[in-house]
Amino acid sequence: MMTSDEDLAQAAAEGDGQAFALLLERCYDRLFALCFRLTGTRAEAEDLTQDICAALPAKLATYRRQSRVTTWLYRVAVNAAHDRRRRAATHARAADGWGDWEIGRQADIAQTRAQLDWLTTAMAALPPDLRDTLALIMDDMTHAEAGEVLGVSEGTISWRLSEARKRLRAMKQDEKEGAR
Repeated sequence: MMTSDEDLAQAAAEGDGQAFALLLERCYDRLFALCFRLTGTRAEAEDLTQDICAALPAKLATYRRQSRVTTWLYRVAVNAAHDRRRRAATHARAADGWGDWEIGRQADIAQTRAQLDWLTTAMAALPPDLRDTLALIMDDMTHAEAGEVLGVSEGTISWRLSEARKRLRAMKQDEKEGAR
């Protein structure tokens, strides 16, 4: 005599591993087919079916034999599919805008890198006294500190910075005009 699915579910809920294995063997293909119809893709259906099977031993404790096991199992599958869709929608809402933010962040990084590359190249074209002064000031030194390091007055540092800025602006302008 063949054991009913309901008896197998009851035995599995009580910890009978063989009953659980036989119940899955009987129901797996139908469960997968339902999951495929619920999700629309084979990969999603496989994931959903595996998630359901992994959670099934604990869920079987809630089975009360008020309906057939397959009916109960289909309800479990539908609920699991709804939960998966809700999680995906929540994730999509949370992720919305992050792609644009990351694209903007990467563009800012690239622009900053390009500006630093240009400045490094342009500074190499400056006379050593202007380049040294600019490098110290860019390293957050005050005019007085830079003057002390270079052995010149604070006023000389200010003049050198002004001259370096003027030459850098001229280099940038020459590049723009040459690009036209």
